[in-house]
Amino acid sequence: MTTLADPVPGGRPGDVERATALSGELSGRGVHGVVLSYVDTAGIGRVKTIPTARLASAAAWGVGMSPVFDTFLANDSIVTTDVLGSPDGDLRLYPDLDQLVVLAGQPGWAWAPVDRVTQDGERHPGCARTFLRRVVAEAAERHGLTFKAAVEVEWTLAREDAPGDAFVPATTGPAYGAARQVELGDCTADLLAACAAQGLDVEQVHPEYAAGQFEISVGAVDPVAAADRSVLVRQTVRAVSRRHGLRVSFAPAVVGQGVGNGGHVHLSAWRGGANLHSGGEGRYGMTAEAESFTAGLLAHLPGLTAVTAPSPASYLRLRPSQWAGVFTAWGRETRETALRVVTGTAGLRDQAANLEIKPIDLAANPYLAIGSLIAAGLDGLASSAALPEETTGDPARLGEAEAAARGVRRLPVSLERAVEEFREDDVLRAALGPVLADAVIAVRRGELASVAGLDDDQVAAAYRWKY
Repeated sequence: MTTLADPVPGGRPGDVERATALSGELSGRGVHGVVLSYVDTAGIGRVKTIPTARLASAAAWGVGMSPVFDTFLANDSIVTTDVLGSPDGDLRLYPDLDQLVVLAGQPGWAWAPVDRVTQDGERHPGCARTFLRRVVAEAAERHGLTFKAAVEVEWTLAREDAPGDAFVPATTGPAYGAARQVELGDCTADLLAACAAQGLDVEQVHPEYAAGQFEISVGAVDPVAAADRSVLVRQTVRAVSRRHGLRVSFAPAVVGQGVGNGGHVHLSAWRGGANLHSGGEGRYGMTAEAESFTAGLLAHLPGLTAVTAPSPASYLRLRPSQWAGVFTAWGRETRETALRVVTGTAGLRDQAANLEIKPIDLAANPYLAIGSLIAAGLDGLASSAALPEETTGDPARLGEAEAAARGVRRLPVSLERAVEEFREDDVLRAALGPVLADAVIAVRRGELASVAGLDDDQVAAAYRWKY
């Protein structure tokens, strides 16, 4: 279970002693350095690294890092808000020792996610991981709720010897094909071994739809740990693939047309050990609270898209009839609706029932995304929002009148429109707080400016190797 306590100067109680012991243990296992990991507003994984011997100092006093990275773009240029983006100031990165793991795919290294704290020992209002911890803690305090979450990770494997930054798929086998599994069987076997060594309980790894595409799913855990796992899984996929001479992209779209890489989130709400998405009197066993939570997500999906689909390349993926979930609709096991109600198989429903949120990709900061999803759902729960009628089949086939009657609308077709929806969503902006909300808007606008005038293929190429 991830600690929800804020880091403090001098270290959380017991952390320094624990880090001292861990440092000796890691050194004895041949680990020379620790990767301190966080994700910026643009969804780019950023790191600082320390020698293993410095772990206790990092647990006590953190490691310095500029707050300017909150307004970095994917291409490493910088935008500003009224409080972020200047060269002034410093933050402290505090590792979460509960999530520290030795990297099996990178011998000699361990990895830990961090929370960012100001020099005065206060929460940094731009820290996405701290935001998610706060949302989870407040849900427990105000509603008696806990959550389980998991992030699906899709990626595309390319040949490393392709000229320049061109994309040449590393496999020739068909979608979901046995041939593709055989072609990259050695790589995926090493990936499974690395994940097992790191304590990641993989549920499945398989070839996916697009050329060179694979997917890995890991078990559901608390939301902060789920976001941590999403980052760790990608670190592991990249490291293992590189050792096999392969290049990896988690970008929403690696080419201008076709199916892209998703990062679907599975989410369930629990109270007192009981899953609210099972055993109730609502549709498909949902409790009244689960239905209202789902309704809240539906209501806020347009604004959420600026967080869950944050790149101009995201909108190359968010197209109808490609299982991307681009309509404000829900359905049981319906892969074209934005929200897929997963009941699970008979005999496991009390544990397996959950919501799958589909209009999300791996350019999204997972801490921002999961925290925003929970905030949206809680808004529906607090108001006892009514869940509209279910949609079956492809919502794209609905006539205009029927879609309007059902409340089914197309999600934003561009990042520009998504930002407008986010600006108009008071609930989401309040949940993030003004510093983080303004950073989201500034970074999204910066990304739009960076690709102004480019066609779809050029937009895909601009982000192909950034994620």
